[in-house]
Amino acid sequence: MSPIEGTPGTYRFSVGSAAEAVDSIRARLGPTARVVSVRNEPRGALGRLFGSARFEVVAELPPPPAPAPEPVPAAEPGDALVLSEPRLPAVLRRAGFPERLVGRLEASPGWRDASRRPLHEALADLARDLRAAARPPRPLPARVAFLGAAGVGRTSALCKWLAREVFDRSRLGTVWKVEFDRPNPAPSLEVFCEALGVPLEHYAPGATGEPSGDFLFADLPGLPAPGTRAARDCATFLDRERMGGRVLVLNAAYDADALRAAYARGRDFGATHLVCTHLDEAPRCGRLWEFLLEGELAPLFLGTGPGLTGELETDVLETVLRRTLPPRTEVFR
Repeated sequence: MSPIEGTPGTYRFSVGSAAEAVDSIRARLGPTARVVSVRNEPRGALGRLFGSARFEVVAELPPPPAPAPEPVPAAEPGDALVLSEPRLPAVLRRAGFPERLVGRLEASPGWRDASRRPLHEALADLARDLRAAARPPRPLPARVAFLGAAGVGRTSALCKWLAREVFDRSRLGTVWKVEFDRPNPAPSLEVFCEALGVPLEHYAPGATGEPSGDFLFADLPGLPAPGTRAARDCATFLDRERMGGRVLVLNAAYDADALRAAYARGRDFGATHLVCTHLDEAPRCGRLWEFLLEGELAPLFLGTGPGLTGELETDVLETVLRRTLPPRTEVFR
């Protein structure tokens, strides 16, 4: 293990397998460390002939947690502070809730009473109602395709879920790299699968054998434009290969209109589950409520960083609640 100069908390390991990487990282850095990248180590001619493959793994420690805020005394009923609080609609709009969703809430039967109550109580009731209205989780089937536009983090999302299956659930399977009329460059996926000991096959219709193992993940190129040959090829692949799980990957940092267009495009291809990436770049993620409450796709996880392992939240509802509705201590500041 060697620290990387200029990037505090980041370390480089030279390992021969995924198991060695996991053991080394956890033994030396602890359970909170996360993998940032994996690549083949360059070897000379003799090394390629007689030596086994080795990998360079870069891992980092998360920054220390911020100190807890000073406790704020609870306001008493009737305090002027409560009466002067910004009203609930303003808080929701500032948190990024879509205007359409705020309008729906304002038209609901209990809104008038909620708007007259102290803000912290109204927010607590709203959080309870959102939990009750959220779509229940839906497990993934064995055959899963990852869909999404170019640049949304589709391959990284696949790697995160793949690492969870291998490390946390001790499952093994196969990954297909799929290309239609366009290339699907994903060098990190090839090296990552090799390091994990998961077979990566370049898909060819009729030539790719039936995969073995607990699961099959397919990494597709960016979703094509409607009406093109690539769109028809993609739809044919999903049906022919019986991809019962179709995970749509969205970049949460995109604006609401771009998210809606990408969501509708995923539904055209029969998407069943939803992953939102780049949460670290979207401090106001209230726009996601539109898809969590009104959408038909089951939330799978949120990507909270660029690492190939870790940095994902499977409790999607609570994570978005935590990032959109302020806690009581912030209400009274």
